[in-house]
Amino acid sequence: MAESEKSMIFTAIIPCYNEEENVPDIYTEILKNEEYFKAHDIELELLYVDDGSRDKTVLEVKKLIEKDSRVHLVSFSRNFGKEAAIFAGLENSRGDFVALMDADLQDPPSLLPQMFDEIISGEFDCVATRRVSRKGEPPIRSFFARCFYRLMHKISKTDIVDGARDYRLMTRAMVDSILSMREYNRFSKGILGWDGFKTKWLEYENIERVKGETKWSFWGLFKYSLEGIMGFSTAPLGMASVLGIFFTFVAFIAIIFIIIRTMVFGDPTSGWPSLACIIIFMGGIQLFCVGVLGQYLSKVYLEVKNRPIYIVKERL
Repeated sequence: MAESEKSMIFTAIIPCYNEEENVPDIYTEILKNEEYFKAHDIELELLYVDDGSRDKTVLEVKKLIEKDSRVHLVSFSRNFGKEAAIFAGLENSRGDFVALMDADLQDPPSLLPQMFDEIISGEFDCVATRRVSRKGEPPIRSFFARCFYRLMHKISKTDIVDGARDYRLMTRAMVDSILSMREYNRFSKGILGWDGFKTKWLEYENIERVKGETKWSFWGLFKYSLEGIMGFSTAPLGMASVLGIFFTFVAFIAIIFIIIRTMVFGDPTSGWPSLACIIIFMGGIQLFCVGVLGQYLSKVYLEVKNRPIYIVKERL
C-alpha cells in the first residue's frame, strides 16, 4: 500500500483506577463511532492503563482483549497516580492521533467525530474539551476550582482554561512534545497548555459519573492544585520574599516609634501579651515562608533522584 493510502491510527488512552464497572461501558461507547472511523479510514486502538487497581479492572480489560485485538493493556505494579497513567498511555501509544479519556464516561465518546473533523482539517494540533457548567459537583469543590483557575491566570504564564478536561485529541507531533518533558512532578493541564500547540476548545455540559465513585477527594484535589501552582509559577517564592521585606520595614518603623515615644513622653514599653502575639505572628510568617521554600526544594529533590515515572507489571 502506498504511503498516501496508509490508514491513520487513532489511539484512545483510558487511565483506570478501580473502574471494573466502567471498563466495558467505555469500550462500547467508543465503538459506537466505528462507522465514522471506517468511513475515514481510521484504524482504532484502545489502550487501557491500569493504575494499580485493587478491583477486577485488569480482568475486565483482559476479557475485552480476548475478543478484540485492538484492545491493549498496560498495568502498573502499584498506584502511581493519574499523571503517571497519562504519561504511560502516551508513551505506549502508536497512533497518528491520540485521545485521553476518563473511564467513567464523564468524557463523552460521542464527541470524537466532531473532534476528528476539527483536527483532520489541519488547522489545529489539538482539540480539547471544557465544561461550561459544574452541575452535580459539590458547591464547595466548584468554588475552590474556580478560585484555582483565577489564581493560575494571575500568577502563571501558562494557558490553563477554566473547566478544562484531560479529554482531548492530539496529533502525534504534540504527543511527542509532551513525552519530551519527562519531569517527575507532572501537572498535565499545565504541560498541555505550556507546549504552545494550537488548540480548538469544544464546550459541553457537565456529565455526572454513572457508575462507581470518584477517586478525587477534596484534599487530593487541593494537593493536585499545589502541584500546578509550584510546577508552573514561582510566585509563591516571590511572595515569601515580599513578606520578608514588608515585615522588616514594619519592624523598623515600630522600633523608631518606640524610641521616640520613650524619649519624648517617657513612656516605657509595656505589655507582654502584645509582645507574645507579635512573636507568635512573626514566627508563623517565617514558618510559612520556610514551608514555601521547602515545597519547592522537595520537588527538586524528587526530580534529581531520577526515579521512573511508573513501573509496568504487565503489558498485553
